[in-house]
Amino acid sequence: MRICFIEDTLLHGGTQIWVTEAIRYCLEHSEDVTLLAPENSWVAEQVCKSRARIVSYDWENIVRQAPDYKKIWTDALKESDIALCTVHPPRGGFHCVVFAAECIQDGDLKTHLIAKTGTIVPEYKREFYQANEEIRSSVIAIAEFTKRYLIEHYRIPAEKVELIYQGVDVNRFQSSLEMRAEAKKRYPLPDRTELVIGCVGSFEERKGQVVLLEAVAQLAKDDLRSIHLMLVGNGPDEDYLRSLVKKMNLEQKVSFFPFTHQPAYVFERVDITVLPSIAKEGLPNVLLESMSMGTPVIASDFGGIPEVVIDGKTGVLVTPGDSRQLADAILDLWRRPAFCHEMGQDAVRFVQSDFDKNRQFARFLDFFTKVKSTI
Repeated sequence: MRICFIEDTLLHGGTQIWVTEAIRYCLEHSEDVTLLAPENSWVAEQVCKSRARIVSYDWENIVRQAPDYKKIWTDALKESDIALCTVHPPRGGFHCVVFAAECIQDGDLKTHLIAKTGTIVPEYKREFYQANEEIRSSVIAIAEFTKRYLIEHYRIPAEKVELIYQGVDVNRFQSSLEMRAEAKKRYPLPDRTELVIGCVGSFEERKGQVVLLEAVAQLAKDDLRSIHLMLVGNGPDEDYLRSLVKKMNLEQKVSFFPFTHQPAYVFERVDITVLPSIAKEGLPNVLLESMSMGTPVIASDFGGIPEVVIDGKTGVLVTPGDSRQLADAILDLWRRPAFCHEMGQDAVRFVQSDFDKNRQFARFLDFFTKVKSTI
């Protein structure tokens, strides 16, 4: 089977990591793989040493949708039975799914176009998911919430929408004494720290780091002066967050660490993982990874998050943007270590049972095989 992954972004994050792992899985299972991605993109750099064919283009200039760019995409797509395109934000009048659909139609290609999405952005147009009724197409949603939204709000036919969770590498994300010792070396923290909170993700407004800083400030002042927060990642708001930490007098309570390809050491280092997002979340990988390690999670109650964070069982849910409730949830877990440990173990069993990444990759391939049979 010939599979083309379209990843129209220069950035890296959970989605891009998944794409690189999916490409490796497909190659290991003897599939013919093409990556269609911008020049110098993170994904292209990660895949360049594999057997995948890489087709690149100028990320900024493609928005003009000139014939030469259309030829690049059409040539890549005509060599593919399946094209899996991650839904990214539009750029001016350009959108990757719409452009791919136009290339398939104008080239009279038999390629089956699949839009893959986990995040719902209300201002997105229906065509970002199902761009053209004249071509073979479908949508993969990686959360039940997303699937329902696509069907109910965008009126995409239910038979066109497939739910496939992404899953986590349960073998990679396993706690051990050796990993714990290494984690302390990689992430040195101030002495006399009793509770370590971790937040992994892009530094941008929708991720809610400001809400978490407010919660930490409340706890450090009133109830838990030995708390320490690890902010791990990078992004456009990093300078702002650093200045806010100084403004809130939290320099001794917050440490910044760069994006890492080995987040397991972060989850091993922290006592609780917090995802305080306030907008635009599907089903974040960091939750499944932390849960697989047995590290308790606290996360915002929206999007696909409640599908894995079962409140009081596999984690704790809080109202998005409510720093007081978030602070109370952190303090409650800290004061109940036995419950906290039990919840972490329940999360491990839950992830191993229902979210093993290899089984989920197999489901993606099975779906590709099914839609290919209709070509």
